[in-house]
Parts: sequence; C-alpha cells; structure tokens
Amino acid sequence: MVDEARRPRIVIADDESIIRMDLKEILTQLGYDVVGEASDGRTALELARKLQPDLVILDIKMPTMDGIEAAECVTHEGLAPVVLLTAYSEKALIGRAKNAGVSGYLVKPFRESELMPVIELALARFGEMKGMESEVDELREKLEARKTIERAKGMLMDVHGLTEAEAFNRMRRTSMDSRKSMREVADAILLTHQVESRSS
Repeated sequence: MVDEARRPRIVIADDESIIRMDLKEILTQLGYDVVGEASDGRTALELARKLQPDLVILDIKMPTMDGIEAAECVTHEGLAPVVLLTAYSEKALIGRAKNAGVSGYLVKPFRESELMPVIELALARFGEMKGMESEVDELREKLEARKTIERAKGMLMDVHGLTEAEAFNRMRRTSMDSRKSMREVADAILLTHQVESRSS
C-alpha cells in the first residue's frame, strides 16, 4: 500500500468501461486516488490539464486520439508521468511509446502485482526529472545573472573610470542599501545607461 498521507492522484483512460472499472478498483485497493476517468485520449488529455494528477494511465487503442498521441502531449507539457496499457506488444507500438516519453508500459491482461511497481517507478523517475529540470533552470538563471552583472560592472568602469573592484563594490553597496539583488542592480545600471545614451 502507498503512503495514506499523500495518496498519488491518477487519471485513467480506456475505451472499455469494464476495464476502467476494474482498474479503478485495483488502484483504489492499492491506495491510489483515481481523480478522473476517460474513454478516449482527447478527454484524458483535457482531464490531465485540468486536474493536474500525479500520474496518467492510458490504454493505447482509443478513439479520437490514441493513448500514444495523448501520452506525447501529456509528457511534452510536463503534466505527469504516463503509463501505457495495451493488449498489443508489437515492436512498432513500443517504439512509438518510447518516443512519446512514456514512463511505464503494461501488457494486458496484467496482474495486480505488476501494477504498483510500474506506477511507483514512473512517479520516482518523473520526480527526479523535475528536480533536474529545476536545477538546470537555476543554473541558467545564475549564469544569466552573472553575465548581466559583468556587463554592468564593465559599464561602470568605462563611464566612471573605476577599477573592477571599485565597480563591484559600488554595485554591492547599492544592492545592500536598496535590498535588491545584484542582478536587479545590474539591470538598473544597464537600463539607466541605455536611456542616457539615447537622450544624449
């Protein structure tokens, strides 16, 4: 059973209502919270966008939009990890599923004992990926900030004839006095210079 304090929320989609009912029952018994059900890929995608679940389980063969197309949209938008269900183990389908960024794959009929490991692995992988994405964003932000600070420092050195240390200290003092980040101070310096250059 999963941690009751934080029951992962799942959207399920299968065009066969009996399979959906069975799947919902199994998931509920395992401690998951089924928050949405769909009988086609398009509705599943809309539910994923609206409900922001922790996981989406999709059957491959569905009307209006198949499970792989829906999975591609869900993963591309970073909404949730996707586990695909299929009665087909054709190589072409598995290739398409991989390219769609699917986190897990189960061939029907599956055993109840197979479901939980696939779900837990998909959730863990997705969590790791999100963590790495935010680290990359943070590093990119730091790099951009450093570039902006360097440009502003160079500007102060040129305009006011300051040494590198003097320019940096002036920026740091302004940052502390105004309670603004070095990046904000640098942006303001560059903007001011831009305005002055245009008006002169």
